Order: sequence, then structure tokens, then C-alpha cells
Amino acid sequence: MPKKEVKTDLWVNDLLKQAHIKLEPQGSSIKEINNALKTASKKGTGNVGFPEYIGVVKDYLLVIEDKADLSKHIKFDENGCISTEICAITDFAVNGAVFYGKHLVDNTSYKKVIAFGISGDEKKHRITPIFIDETEVYREQADVESFISFSKDNIDEYYIKEILKEDTDQERETAEILKDASTLHEDLRNYGNLKDTDKPLIVSGILLALREREYKNFSIDELTGDDVKTDGQKIFDAITANLLRSRVSPEVKKDKILSQFAIIRDTIKLNEIEPKLGKTPLRYFTEFLDERIYKSIRYNKSAEDYIGRFYGEFMSYSGGDGQTLGIILTPKHITQLFCDLLDVQPNDVVFDPCCGTAGFLIAAMHNMLYKATNENTKKNIKEKQLHGIELQPYMFTIATTNMILRGDGKSNLVDEDFLKQDPGKLQLKGSTVGMMNPPYSQGSKQNPDLYEIAFTEHLLNSLTKGARCGVIVPQSSMTGKTKEEKAIKANILKNHTLEGVISLNKDTFYGVGTIPCIAIFTAGEQHPKRKLCKFVNFENDGYKVAPHIGLKETESAKDKKQHLLDVWFNRMAAESKFCVMTTIEETDEWLHSFYYFNDEIPTAEEFIRTVGDYLSFEFSMIMQDRIYLFDKNNGE
Repeated sequence: MPKKEVKTDLWVNDLLKQAHIKLEPQGSSIKEINNALKTASKKGTGNVGFPEYIGVVKDYLLVIEDKADLSKHIKFDENGCISTEICAITDFAVNGAVFYGKHLVDNTSYKKVIAFGISGDEKKHRITPIFIDETEVYREQADVESFISFSKDNIDEYYIKEILKEDTDQERETAEILKDASTLHEDLRNYGNLKDTDKPLIVSGILLALREREYKNFSIDELTGDDVKTDGQKIFDAITANLLRSRVSPEVKKDKILSQFAIIRDTIKLNEIEPKLGKTPLRYFTEFLDERIYKSIRYNKSAEDYIGRFYGEFMSYSGGDGQTLGIILTPKHITQLFCDLLDVQPNDVVFDPCCGTAGFLIAAMHNMLYKATNENTKKNIKEKQLHGIELQPYMFTIATTNMILRGDGKSNLVDEDFLKQDPGKLQLKGSTVGMMNPPYSQGSKQNPDLYEIAFTEHLLNSLTKGARCGVIVPQSSMTGKTKEEKAIKANILKNHTLEGVISLNKDTFYGVGTIPCIAIFTAGEQHPKRKLCKFVNFENDGYKVAPHIGLKETESAKDKKQHLLDVWFNRMAAESKFCVMTTIEETDEWLHSFYYFNDEIPTAEEFIRTVGDYLSFEFSMIMQDRIYLFDKNNGE
């Protein structure tokens, strides 16, 4: 076997290991499969034939054929179909993979085969999956970058979404959540005449009250519309009991939260029986939340920020109140990506100084608890290792509620102005990980402290030496357009290290109009002049806008995320159009688009196509009597 082919085989094997998929090389220990391969010669002789790798994941049979040369990836016949000629089967990766797939469908009991044609190397390659069933009709799928979608945990989802073209249970659940949020938003308006900032307080307060049912301190049946002890008073009493039970302290913090929830007790319209409902709006909202939302939060163990999702839906109808305040809530897939990029571990102390609805802290908590090995560690994570600051009182209340609902027995959140905090004192928290989505578009030459890059510096100064820090900010904040921003960037490099910047999908904050990026730093260590930073173009992240839903995960999202992580952690090389590694200056624009140039040598086919395009253009212009465009003396 040529040396190049061996290198490709080894690289493919590494990809399989990263996805925790065990396939066998050049044969199978499964008797049925091995017997079928005894007559699987690609030359059609009826003799033995072996693909590079073969094996079973759940009830799917995976087959891999690879070639070192990218030009040997796939060959089509005159009808645009994958060629079945013997020379195509033997010389081209996809053609060979399809041949083996069809042969195995015919000669084994496996009726769901995914054949992979792979060509190239780790830096420049193609990985094409082809699905084959007992009808022998193959279905080409979109190219992938890894095998993560075909692991034991993900392959059923891939099959449902990409091959059957159906929604998964999780997608159907998400659609229902968004539908419920829309319904509840309308009901809160119609039956409560509530301001947009008050709506999530009603939601989160009722969710806290519902927790008290476990202790016989609250019952929906007791919400009778009594005008002496109102439904609002009963819910408020249950909220008070639950805050005490959750050991929310100090007293002033508990009082701040209760003052926000007083709207439930004091709003007359919420406590009067509504004729259209035959009950008080509060009872109606409580029944709705109990059935549609509370049970999902209570029993769903994912890192999903349900209250944040509801709040995001409310803000999408609110006419821009959140944007006026610079509040842009962080999507779930981004909070999880932060945990992966920063490699959050059970012994970390995580700090979010602009915590909003606590989405980052919830994601960090779930990741840390998942990795924890004993109950004492889990208890410490919940009680001591999650810290947050939120300036807006109602957001602070929602964040605290959200953490309590997620099982954080003692939320270390404070309702203060982060920028007024002494970084030296904040360092005493011992935070080893910083995560932040700061307020956007608040800074100016008159208020340079409110630039997103200024928030970033303040966070870095508040972390322990060597802490990992990630911020999601508008791409414009990495350019340093103003004199003040340039000075902050220079100061950051004097005291901290920039690891890299990841440019994100323009629709990440769908409906807001902000194009974001993630910047990753190491705190407290001066940036080395010769350090190579990573600048990644992750605009194609596998998420797209779906009508009536917003940003939706496609079947390729997991694969693209895995590729990003592999490149970020140096497990894989990447083309410069995806990742540029370079030294930096504070005067640079810290973005992939600033450093990238196309360093790829065009193939002969690309060269011929470009020359052909030019000659076609020139001929067209001549036929239109515009030959003067090509006159060297034109314009003299």
C-alpha cells in the first residue's frame, strides 16, 4: 500500500477514535459480515474484498473506503449518478464505498448501511456519507468533517433528521416550548395588562411557588379568588417559603428578590376573577406553567435555560426593550460551546459578571456536575463555585430563581454594578473561569468604560492568574476603532493573553442585528510577542433560521462544532479559510477576516475554468461591440 494511503488510513482511524466509534480495519470479527466480504471483490471476480474500515453502531452498518488523492473522491457517469464501472469502483473512494454498501445490504441482515467515501488528508479532505437500504437505492448526504454524528449517542438523531427528514423528539419539544411561550406572552398581556419586564417575574415567581407543593405549603386548588387572602398573597407566601428553604442570603438579597415579586401580590387585576376564565389570571397562569413548563424543568436534566427561553420569547414581542438596555440573551448552544472551549472542570470556580438569566452559570453547573465523581464535590459546585453579578433588578431576580430551580441550593448572585466592583476584591472569589455576554452598544467616547472591550478587561482583571476566560461580543469590538478601544486592547495584552477569536454565525442573536464573535483569553499572563493566536471563521456553524422558531440546529451542527473543537485544541489541522494562526499586534483587527488570505494553489481544473470564464466574457463583450474594453490604450 502506498505511503500516502497509509497516512490517510491512520488519520481516519484517529477521527473514529475521537468520536468513540470502534470499527475494524480490513475485515470484520462479525461472522455474518466477514462471510459477505469473501465475495466482495471490487473487480467483480467474486473473490474476497475488504473496505478500509467496517463495523456496527447500534443497528447501523458503517463502511469506509478512503483515498489519499482528493481527485479520487468520486466519479459520476453520464447521467450524474455514482458510476458503477469497475475502474470507478476500484479507483474512487465514494464509488468503492457504495459498492461495498450495496453488497453488504444484499448479503447480510443489516438493512441500514452508511457508506463513507473519504479522500485527502487532515488539512484538506472530503468525507461523504451515503445511506443505503435494502432497496439498494443510495442517498448522498452532505459532507461532514468528523464522525461525531455517527457515534452511539448521535446516530439515531442523524438518521431521523438527515435521512428520514423528520423532526426529532427534542425538536418537537422545542417547537412546543416556543409555542407555549407565545401563548403565555399573549395571555399575560390580555389578562394581566403587564409590562414586558414584569412578565418573566410572574413566570419565575409562580415556578418557585410550585416547588413548595413538595412540602405541602402550596396547592393550586387553594387559588380560589378569595378577596381576603388573595391568590397573589398565597403565591407570594409560597415564594417566601421557597427562598428560605433555598437558603437565599443575606437577608437584604432575599428582600430585594421579594420586592420584585410583590407585583404578584399587589396587582389587583391579577387577583380578581376574570369572567372569560372563570378564575383569577394568577390561577390560570399557575395551571398553565405547571402543566407546560414546570414539569419540564423539574425532570429535564439538560443545560437548557427554560426561563431564559421564555424571556427571550417575551423580548421578541416586546418592541425592543431588551435591545434598548443592551440585553441580548445567550442561546443555549453558545453557553455549551463556552463550556467546551474553556474545558470547564468540577474543580473550577466560574464567574459571570453580566449573568442575565444565568444561562452561562446553568450550563457550567450542569457540565461540572456531569463530570463530578462524588456527592461532596457536587455540593461544593452548587454552593461555592458559581458566582454571578447582574445589574438589572428584575433580571437578577430571574437569574436567582433560575439557579434555584436548577438545584443550586445557595445561589452566589448579587444585584450590583460589575464595573463599580474592585477587581482585586473580586479576585478573592478565586474564579478560574470567566464567562460573559456584556451589554452591547452602550460605550462611547464620553463613556469608554461601557465599551464591550472595557467590560472584557475588567473581567480579566477580576480572575485568578491563569484563569480561562471567554466573552461573546460584537465583532466590531475586536477591531478597536476608537482611540479609547485601541488603548484598552494594548493594555489587555500587557496583562493578559489572547488565545484566539472565533467569528460566529451572523444569525446567532437572531432578530437583533449584531454579528458576534467569541474571544478566548488567559488571565494574568502577559501576551508573548511570538505567540500564535487562532482566528477561526465559524460563520457556518450548522444553525439556520427557521420560520416561527428562530435559530434552529441542523443535522450538521454537531459535526461542525466537533471540527471547531478539534482545530481549537490542536487535534486537527485546518485550511486557512477556516483557521489562521498568527502573531498579533494591539493595532490589528482581532478577526479571521483581517488575517486571512487565500494561500491555496488552484488546481488545474480551477485554472482552466477561470481562463474559460474570462475568454467567454471577452467573446461576449466583443460580440456586443465593446472591444474597447480590451484596448491597452483605452483611456489615454
